[in-house]
Amino acid sequence: MKRSIFIMVVMALLFAIPAHAHFGMVIPSADIIEQGDKATVKVDLMFAHPFEMEGMDLVKPLKAGVVCDGKTNDLLGELKPVSPMGTKAWSLDYKIKRPGVYTFYMEPKPYWEPAEDCYIVHYTKVITSAFGLEDGWDEEIGLKTEIVPLTRPFGNYAGNVFQGIVKVDGKKVPFAEVEVEYYNQDKKCSAPKESMITQVVKADENGVFTYAVPRAGWWGFAALNTADEQIKGKDIEIGAVLWTRFYEMK
Repeated sequence: MKRSIFIMVVMALLFAIPAHAHFGMVIPSADIIEQGDKATVKVDLMFAHPFEMEGMDLVKPLKAGVVCDGKTNDLLGELKPVSPMGTKAWSLDYKIKRPGVYTFYMEPKPYWEPAEDCYIVHYTKVITSAFGLEDGWDEEIGLKTEIVPLTRPFGNYAGNVFQGIVKVDGKKVPFAEVEVEYYNQDKKCSAPKESMITQVVKADENGVFTYAVPRAGWWGFAALNTADEQIKGKDIEIGAVLWTRFYEMK
């Protein structure tokens, strides 16, 4: 009888623990660079629960770079350790020398998550515009899984609808689940219910998801799928993560 009560208590505690969404994060100091702006962009690479501002240690990624005009520049050697949330993260400075659309990305090493009994790999990117040239913001950069934006991923107002296509190995993923979360940098926001910390939408039969952004700031979209392969007999959650900033209309 005592054993049964103990098991019931343990199960109750387990189910009482809220599931926090993980997000790979690639956040630049500027998403739009105009004439007269500082041309060096600081880019932070993190792994965190962005709404709660709870970081997790991010070991040095397998890949980090930037793509512009179809050309990839490896930036792995430029990474420097930082700890913006008190946990291990990385940062780099990148000088933009010419107009274009620049996509910063990272592929992290697999992260073991005991609570979900799986490994997590979030292929994360952010798209910036420099000096007025905006061609190419809707192009894929060849990640294992990625979100291809249908809405221009910069220069948007809070309240705008954002759309993207979820792809794995270059193929659209029907009815993919997409988690959406706000980067609560100043910790001014609070959620009235646990389930409102992470918003969830589903893509349609063509892999297209839609979300109306309620607040200015950085928002992350994470489309989650399971890889065909495993690590040590455990599943791998692969996330296509895209970050984009929204502005308040004044």
